[in-house]
Amino acid sequence: MIFDQLKNAELYFQINERFKKAFDYLRSTNFENVEPDKYTIDGDEIYAIVQQYDSKPLTSGKWEAHKKYIDIQYMVSGKEKMGYSHKNKMIVTHEYNKDKDALYLKGDGNFLIAEAGYFAIFFPSDVHMPCIALNLSTPVKKVVVKVKVDSYEEEQPKHMEEQFVDDKIIEETEPVEEPKAETTENPTEETNL
Repeated sequence: MIFDQLKNAELYFQINERFKKAFDYLRSTNFENVEPDKYTIDGDEIYAIVQQYDSKPLTSGKWEAHKKYIDIQYMVSGKEKMGYSHKNKMIVTHEYNKDKDALYLKGDGNFLIAEAGYFAIFFPSDVHMPCIALNLSTPVKKVVVKVKVDSYEEEQPKHMEEQFVDDKIIEETEPVEEPKAETTENPTEETNL
């Protein structure tokens, strides 16, 4: 996860070859006059979703992650809390929805305050909970630029699937077993050479 001001965007161009085009779009567009909708930047490789909504209470928030796309969430106006955590600290609650590129999880995370001019980048390993009110619900305008992940393919290699624990849903009441330490039969037995 990265959190910074749009004026510093060029610091992140080297992370992904598509970031320059995504940030150029954000820097060159006056979003005050852009209606909420989906906008193509570079086919299905990069597109933007302009959103306008009222921030919501934490109890209405959902932890989510994506596999096919990186999110660049840019605040045009208003303020909100954005939650973030690593996927390994969460439990999957709903199977991965391939059409929505969304995986829903539960667990604990940290929150930051995003305001106009700031962006957050959420990679596939970053679980996030956007749109949360600071105290009271307030109007927000935000642009979410979706940047396709280079390594994602329809038939993912096994190591990509393992990142999401094979999307296994763990029931809330299911106890998690602690791994048992391996011991030798005679730990004090010396070896004769």
